Amino acid sequence: MAKYTNPRKTWQYSTEFKIRAVKMSYQPDLQSKQVADGLGIHPFMLSRWRKEYREGLLQGDRKKRVGLSKKRKTKSSKQISETAKLKKEVERLKKENDLLKKWQQYLAETHQNDLDSSTDTDKPSE
Repeated sequence: MAKYTNPRKTWQYSTEFKIRAVKMSYQPDLQSKQVADGLGIHPFMLSRWRKEYREGLLQGDRKKRVGLSKKRKTKSSKQISETAKLKKEVERLKKENDLLKKWQQYLAETHQNDLDSSTDTDKPSE
């Protein structure tokens, strides 16, 4: 029987962080998964926070925080959308690369078959 001496680390996020994450996920140009990936959290956690926010269970202190500006929030959403665009581009390039590899393999096999068939015709028949 295994004995666990070190329990898992449970992360606790502030209410303000949760609310900012939820508001970011409601932006029209971002998907929830992109926001979750950008913040380093699991998409199901963000989904739960969104539900709590809709039900009124997740509420901020409604005080304006010093140092938080719209420019900073917009920058992080821009970074997330830029990251998403780059990930899509990487996926597209991977597919293109795989296709080119397959094409190269096909050409090599075709060339080999041509070589094999040409050597067969050079032999005299008995």
